[in-house]
Amino acid sequence: MNGIASPQPGSFIRLRQEGRTEEVVRRLMEAIDLGLFTEGQQLPSETELASQFGVATVTLREALAYLRQRGVIETRRGRNGGSFVRAAVEIPTEAVLRRLDKLSTIELRDLGDEHAAISGAAARLAAKRASQEHHQHLAQYIEALGAATSRHEQRRADARFHIEIAVASQSVRLTHAEIRLQAEIGELLWLPVEGHPSVASIQQEHRAISEAIASGDPTLAGALAEAHVTRGIKRLIDLKLNLLAQSQE
Repeated sequence: MNGIASPQPGSFIRLRQEGRTEEVVRRLMEAIDLGLFTEGQQLPSETELASQFGVATVTLREALAYLRQRGVIETRRGRNGGSFVRAAVEIPTEAVLRRLDKLSTIELRDLGDEHAAISGAAARLAAKRASQEHHQHLAQYIEALGAATSRHEQRRADARFHIEIAVASQSVRLTHAEIRLQAEIGELLWLPVEGHPSVASIQQEHRAISEAIASGDPTLAGALAEAHVTRGIKRLIDLKLNLLAQSQE
C-alpha cells in the first residue's frame, strides 16, 4: 500500500446524490477554502469535474456559474482558457464569531467528539499505511503553518495537515469526513482571541503527531491526534461560555 501518491482533490469529493447543484457548490467551496484548489489554479475541465462529482455536465455548469457570480472563480476564454480560482478573501473575525454564536455548547461538544474520533482513527491508520511521500507532505504543512502570515493562511495550513493525515490513512471515507469537519469548524479554531495557543505550540503538537505516524506507532499517533482535537474544542467551548457571560452582564 505504501508508495501511493496523495490523491487529487476530485478523487474524494464525489457526491452521494446526483443532480444537486447546491451540493456541488458546497464541495467546490470547501475544496477552494481549504486550499485543495489554490489561488490561480485552473480547475479541471467541466467534463472531468462532472465525472469526479458524479453529476451531469449541466449541473456542474450551474455550480460554476454561481461561483463566478460570487467571485470565487473566473473564466478566461481563448487557447489557454478555463475556470481559475481567484484569490481568497479572509473572513472577518466578527463574521466568524457570529458563526460561533449560533452553535450551542452541546453542538460544539458533539463536533469535538466526532472530530476526535475521525482524527484518531485516521492517525492510527496513517501510522500503519503512510508512505514516505505522506510523511514529507505532513512536514511541509507543519513548516507552512510557521511561515503563514495571516489567519487565513494559518487556518489553511492547519487544515491541510489534518486532511493529509486522513489521506495517509488511505481511507476515502475518513478523508471525506475530515474535509467536512475542517470546513465546518476550521475557521472557529483560529479565532484571534486571548488564550489561543501560539503557532509554535500548535506546530509542536503537529510535529509530535507526525513523528508518531512516521515511527509506525498507531496507539501514540491516535492518542496525540485525539488530544490535539479535544484541546481545540475545549478552547472553543470556553470562548463560547465567556461570550455568553459577557452578553449577560
